[in-house]
Amino acid sequence: MVQTGIPASHVDLFKKPAFAHLATIMPDGRPQVTPVWVDYDGRQVLINTAEGRLKDKNMQRDGRVALSIIDPENPYRYLEVRGRIRRRTHEGADAHIDAMAKKYLGQDKYPFRQAGEVRVLYYVDPERSTSM
Repeated sequence: MVQTGIPASHVDLFKKPAFAHLATIMPDGRPQVTPVWVDYDGRQVLINTAEGRLKDKNMQRDGRVALSIIDPENPYRYLEVRGRIRRRTHEGADAHIDAMAKKYLGQDKYPFRQAGEVRVLYYVDPERSTSM
């Protein structure tokens, strides 16, 4: 079913340690997809990455994104979201990646931080979604 926003029936996917596949657009227009940890604040989808990564560069240049999440308990249940970047910020990004490490790894601190890494947090307005 196609609708605007995130359907209440699928909000639970953001509470589970379910990976999303994030699609961004390369400079030449080709899609680029990468698995990411994902979050939802009740209005916007949150994506946390390190500054300078390919998805960071792509989202800065072109704010159109799509992502899909498959329910880890039922692979036939999924959510696909298409939207636009509303905001990019460093504010709260370190605390957010630690919260995501707790959700996905059961660890209090993000264990994969690299020396000199700067975290960035993206807020995506979900414009359309499809769910099953």
